[in-house]
Amino acid sequence: MAAIALPSISREEYLRRERLAQERSEYHKGHVVTMAGASRKHNRIVSNITGSLVAQLKGRRCNNYANDMRVAVRGGEFYLYPDVVVTCGPELYEDDEDDILLNPILILEVLSESTEAYDRGEKFLSYPSIPTLREYVMVSQTPPRFEFYHKQEDGSWVYRSWSEAIPPLSLQSIGCTLLAVEVYDKLEDVPRSDPAI
Repeated sequence: MAAIALPSISREEYLRRERLAQERSEYHKGHVVTMAGASRKHNRIVSNITGSLVAQLKGRRCNNYANDMRVAVRGGEFYLYPDVVVTCGPELYEDDEDDILLNPILILEVLSESTEAYDRGEKFLSYPSIPTLREYVMVSQTPPRFEFYHKQEDGSWVYRSWSEAIPPLSLQSIGCTLLAVEVYDKLEDVPRSDPAI
């Protein structure tokens, strides 16, 4: 999704406007960033991830949301829309609107050419400040690639990356596994999988 910067406003004004808007916008320390539509490939990958997680989380106290669940970061310095966000247990919201999530455990972003620098930069750097976040995954469209960050007990983050022969990705925070063949289903150049790691 392409981002377009708009003039600075307060977080209260952002939320008032955003709750009335038809298009989604993110909030970055007073600056509003409108989000343009995603490509078919981007949407297919998000749908595939969501479908896989829905099946694996069935009957558990975990929920996953795609595209439209706003997440508050650093007490409202940032309001972001991850491509996929997962919670487990009671969900905490900023207010009674139940549209600003405070306690995600897993966030996944599907990288696009127009937003990759943003997803790897300011957006990624803001996510580790969410106390409940345990894992962050970036999924590339072309070439197929998973990049995985896992929070350690001491608060540091461990990075791992796979491309081409992508093994099943174990999401320990939610007890699920992502298979490359499922993530890239109905797309060209589906990578083969190596044994689970």
